[in-house]
Amino acid sequence: MIKKIFSSSWIIAVLLAMYLPIMILAVYSFTKSTTIGAIRGFSLENYKTLFTTEALTDMIIGTILLALLVSLLAVILGTTGAIGSFYSKKSLKIFIRNANQIPVVNADVVTGFSVCILLIIVLGIDKSTYIPLVAGQTALCAPFVYLSVMPKLAQMDNNLYEAALDLGATPAKALFKIVIPQIMSGIISGFMLSITLSLDDYFITTYTKPATFDTISTYVVNATKGAQTNIKTALWALSTIIFLIVIAIVAVNYFVTSRKDGDSR
Repeated sequence: MIKKIFSSSWIIAVLLAMYLPIMILAVYSFTKSTTIGAIRGFSLENYKTLFTTEALTDMIIGTILLALLVSLLAVILGTTGAIGSFYSKKSLKIFIRNANQIPVVNADVVTGFSVCILLIIVLGIDKSTYIPLVAGQTALCAPFVYLSVMPKLAQMDNNLYEAALDLGATPAKALFKIVIPQIMSGIISGFMLSITLSLDDYFITTYTKPATFDTISTYVVNATKGAQTNIKTALWALSTIIFLIVIAIVAVNYFVTSRKDGDSR
């Protein structure tokens, strides 16, 4: 009994440490308060400011478009790399797997600085082209797509692919008709994870972005260094919206997965 109470208390404490700060921020986003500490009444002014301030809306739209582009490129590279690695010889497969771990465990600041040196300084690509920014974030996200797809490939019945080849399908047709559908859940997971990483990234973006462009992460950091009070509080509303969207996506994924598991039984 004591062990059960301790386990439950520990789980509750961890959940509070993770989500209580976000919940506090969400509560204050619906108030007139300009600082965390005293609630000054209900208000939707922060949300009005968020969606009526041109600088904020441009930043949000630009960040979302960047995340979608980076995630698409990361899915193509990560999925292709995972499939190629899966059907490679053992020695090459081990090499690719270990090489993929480097950007995963490497610090973002090192990756960002490396991309900056290679593309901007060595190759002379201007930041205003957005190529260094897209390339840097893609280098960050693609290895995580690889890690999402590889377990699905391992779970796949490889006899189906071989059967398709025996029945006359070309390797490309067998890939798109047999392999891709079976690993689609891993591809989708990698895509969603890439979007999250792109939205969250600060260091790589700081080193590689054009001077006139800001993502949510860089804008938030800069906003803490002297932006107007109404802009700072509008970012509370933005954080709340992002958190609610994440909860909705997780909830939908949970119910869809639960229904599939129920149907399979």
